[in-house]
Order: sequence, then structure tokens, then C-alpha cells
Amino acid sequence: MYSNKSEGPRRGRSFDSMNIGFEEKLLNNEENHVNLVHIESRKSKRRNSEFEIFVDCDSNHEQLNEIIHLLRKHVNVVDMDPPDNSCIQEDEMYDVPWFPKKISDLDKCANRVLMYGSELDADHPGFKDNVYRKRRKYFADLAMAYKHGDPIPRIEFTEEEVKTWGVVYRELNKLYPTHACREYLKNLPLLSKYCECQEDNIPQLEDVSRFLRERTGFTIRPVAGYLSPRDFLAGLAFRVFHCTQYVRHSSDPLYTPEPDTCHELLGHVPLLAEPSFAQFSQEIGLASLGASDDSVQKLATCYFFTVEFGLCKQEGQLRAYGAGLLSSISELKHALSGNARIMPFDPKVTSKQECIITTFQDVYFVSDSFEEAKVKMREFAKTIKRPFTVRYNPYTQSVDVLKDTPSINSVVEELRHELDIVGDALSRLNKHLGV
Repeated sequence: MYSNKSEGPRRGRSFDSMNIGFEEKLLNNEENHVNLVHIESRKSKRRNSEFEIFVDCDSNHEQLNEIIHLLRKHVNVVDMDPPDNSCIQEDEMYDVPWFPKKISDLDKCANRVLMYGSELDADHPGFKDNVYRKRRKYFADLAMAYKHGDPIPRIEFTEEEVKTWGVVYRELNKLYPTHACREYLKNLPLLSKYCECQEDNIPQLEDVSRFLRERTGFTIRPVAGYLSPRDFLAGLAFRVFHCTQYVRHSSDPLYTPEPDTCHELLGHVPLLAEPSFAQFSQEIGLASLGASDDSVQKLATCYFFTVEFGLCKQEGQLRAYGAGLLSSISELKHALSGNARIMPFDPKVTSKQECIITTFQDVYFVSDSFEEAKVKMREFAKTIKRPFTVRYNPYTQSVDVLKDTPSINSVVEELRHELDIVGDALSRLNKHLGV
């Protein structure tokens, strides 16, 4: 997908030679595809009987090696000056898919809903319910009108919606003590305390967003329905979680063919309040920016089998941390029943597994901890082919594209400053302890 040019223009050559005309002809030869910018000669300071020829030309790394190989047959010495600023050339960025550079850029992709939204498929439980469909359109219109920086509209949920939520909340809470990971169990009560998440009350997304911002820097953005993997993961890069606000149809409270607010709030939010898990989610998002469609699909599949359907080991027991499990009574029971197929989480293997959204998964992947999963995903992300890497800047809520020496040096300077702060803190601690 990317250009074969792996380095910028190479400039500054000096060749010892007696035949300037021959070297110029060689460099200008159409077969060599070299753009000769400038050429001059002078009396050699190293060999009085010969000349030095200075050549300024544009070429990529592969072409340059070919030219040097040819020149060595006709000259005594070949010197090369490296470019002043190593950088990725514009033509290498040409085929890179667009991606948001700042958090407000999410306005450009958050409304590209692929499924459901205000339209429902014929097999959706609420398809024939005109009242429900009208209500879904109301939620979809709110999400489509939302812009970064707006407060999330507060919803007056209907009695039927609260009742449906209550059934899901009550049944899941019976399973959490024996099925959910410890981080989930630690944060769920905080959601109740700060966002009024209760059996008889559906939390408002604005309150949830404020709660998460104080805990991990994540915020909530309302969305009308399914987004593409690329658009959804891009939000995670900015610690933004696209969240539905509608409630599943009341005819079957324990089933939904799509993410709804029960899934989002009971499945995802408690762990988005966990710093280690929040960082894991963001790093998957950052790895997706500017990646190829194939790479994004692999990252999305890893996300699916971790953040949505992941398992971990705690105190020698399997526990769920995936939101798809923690919001589904039947699949949560199945995944930890001892009958489900369990494999160690390995991104290279997991990324090839088929994702199933209509029935139970064929296999679930287990990690010893979020940290272990994060380390494995970091190594996997390094295999994704991009001519750059990105770094999130929390001060400006933007991503820095690291593609040249100045941008990398800027990061190094920031790290030096941070290390200086750490060094000062250690020094003060040692003095306090009398070390």
C-alpha cells in the first residue's frame, strides 16, 4: 500500500574522478531514474592529480544504492552526506486513510452509522412496534445532532424503558459476584454512587461521562447505532467511547441484536473507569489510526475478543471482563460453565478468529491480566505497517504524528522533562526518609 521509497531525498556526494562528463551522463541516464539537481568539480585536496565532483541529486534509497554501485566501478572514492532532516515523504502518506487528528474531528465520522440507528431490520424485536420505532428515531436524531463540546441531552425515560432496564440490571447483578472480574466489582458501586445507576433508574450519559473523565480521562459521545470498526476505534484513540442511549425492546429484556444502553452502561462503563483497562482500550484505538483496512479489521477482532468477550484469571478462577459477556445473562453463564472452548489470548491467533454476533462465540480468549493483554497488543501493534506512529497529547486532546526527526525530538524533550520530575520526586523522598 505504501510507496517503496523508504527515505527522503539523498543529497551531497563527492566522487574522485577524471571524467566529469561520464559521471554526469551516468547520473542522468534515464534507466537510473535519478534527478540531477546540481553538479560541480574542483581540484582534489586528497589527490593532486585528480578532481573531486560534487553531485546534488534526488533519489530514493534503492536507486541511490544502484548509482553508488555503478560509480564505484569508475571512481576512487564515494562519500555521501545524509539528509539534514530524515522524514517521511508526502507521497508515502498519499495512500494513508484519513484519520482524526484532534478530538473535534470525531464530528466528521461519528454519524456514519452502518446498522440500525433509526431504521430497524425486519427481524428486530421492535420492527413492528411503531411506538418503539418512533422512540428510536428520537434517540437517533439526538445523537446525529450532537457535536463535540455539547452537553449530552438528558433523557426522560419511559416507565416501560425503566422496567426493561430493571430486569436486565437485577438478573445480571445476581451473577456478578461469581462471574465478573475484581476490577469490575470494584467500580460498579462507584457508578451507583456517582451516577445513580440503580435498578429503578437509568443513568444519564452526561453524568457517566463526567464520572469517567475524573477517573480515567474517558468521555462519552452519543451515537445512533453501529459504526464501522475504523470510526469506532478512532474514538478510543481520544479516550472517547461512542455510546448508544436507547433501550432494547421490552418484549425480550434479556436479548438484544445490537448494543443498547443496558450493554453500554452495565457492560463497558465500570471497566472504562479502571485506568489500566482504559489505557488498553486507547492503545487499540491509537494503533488503528491511518492503518490499512486489513489491519483495522485485525485490531477490531482483537478488541471484540477482549473488550467485548474477554476472560481473565483471578485467584485461579476464570472471570469475565468483556462487556458483551457482562451484559448477557445467558452468554456469561455459558462462557464460565466449563463447557466453552477457552484459548490463551494471542493477537496473532485471535485476530483471525470469526466474530459472531447472533449466537455464542465458538471460542473465548483468556489473559492473566489487563497488563499482559496490553503488552501483547503493543507488540502486535508494532507489526502494523504504517509509515509513522502516533502519540496522544492529553493537553490538546489531539494526536501527534511522529514521522520526522523534529516531531520525535519534541517527544524526547517532553520525556526528559517528565523524567526530571520523577528524579526530583525520588530525591525529595530519599531526603525525607534520610537515605
